[in-house]
Amino acid sequence: MKWSLALLLAASIVVRASEPVPSPAAPNQVAGTWRMVAATVETNGKTQRPYGDNPQGMLVFTTDMHFVEVLTDGDTPRFGSDARGGGTDDENKRAMASSIGFFGTYTVDEHGRFAGNRVEGATFPNWVGAVRTRRELQLTVEGDRMYETFTRPDGGRVSAEFVRVR
Repeated sequence: MKWSLALLLAASIVVRASEPVPSPAAPNQVAGTWRMVAATVETNGKTQRPYGDNPQGMLVFTTDMHFVEVLTDGDTPRFGSDARGGGTDDENKRAMASSIGFFGTYTVDEHGRFAGNRVEGATFPNWVGAVRTRRELQLTVEGDRMYETFTRPDGGRVSAEFVRVR
């Protein structure tokens, strides 16, 4: 009896040793849910608001190193049709130009600061597979605020501000 109990205990230790062990709470400044409160694009000295005066958006960083970001213009007019695929060319163009949704994985450095991401899926297919490091995409956390900046391929400088959702 003692022998079978010892064997059972040893087997459970071996099985547990092969399972991934969650790391202790490593620092991660970006983990959590963030709501977009402002966004601008500056191109050739001209500033525009890509998500209008009423930006709507959420950026979620999970502790298992995944993210999802959806940004929209809260004032985009509703489509005439209630069928998702039933929009007119103008309605579809306006919706595409005033929103983005994408998801993937991210990394942080040893201090918990954002270090980069990889896009796995996006409403703009050209972003799928993109890898951005801190050099291309800066996310800076200051208390309950996070500031995102990057330069678009056309040279436009994007700046967005988020607040942590509590």
